[in-house]
Amino acid sequence: MGREAILKSIKQNKPALLPLHEINLEAFSEEVNLLDTFKSNVELVGGTIQELKKNENLTTEINKRYPKAKKIVGNSQTSDIGTIPISKETEPHQLENIDLAIIKGEFGVAENGAIWISEQDFPIRVLPFITNDLVIVLEKENLCLHLHDAYKKIAGRERSFGLFISGPSKTADIEQCLVIGAQGAMSLTVVLI
Repeated sequence: MGREAILKSIKQNKPALLPLHEINLEAFSEEVNLLDTFKSNVELVGGTIQELKKNENLTTEINKRYPKAKKIVGNSQTSDIGTIPISKETEPHQLENIDLAIIKGEFGVAENGAIWISEQDFPIRVLPFITNDLVIVLEKENLCLHLHDAYKKIAGRERSFGLFISGPSKTADIEQCLVIGAQGAMSLTVVLI
């Protein structure tokens, strides 16, 4: 069978579309402290929370936390700590030895400690995965309760690349042993401003 015959067969035998189930979002409504729940769940999945006080400087606090970081991509729009500038034209292979990446988060999800980031804030898509350590700067007011709310927030966006990040990279499928940094950053620090 050739390619055209396979595609024709698929089109002829395509099942009818089914409507999505109606979900009663009221059933997911809870009276919780969004900030406390979010912080607890970030820590539960292996991340670290740093909540800046009004008199604390983001750059100073990041330098304290990561004093050995030399190759830094600072793309958070709130810190001038970066030592390596990037743009859409940057060759991703040039970033293979990044110590620290600082990215601005759009909003956090209290339910699971996930943070939505979009390529507007990191023009090289591989950046959150190739850095040794990842810092996401998030405004504490930008939290939602659960993923249903999160998907409503991103539904109307321009269709560009974005993702939810929750904790550092980890896997436990290798001999049932938890490995941190298996396919991405060794640590995730969420700085709440």
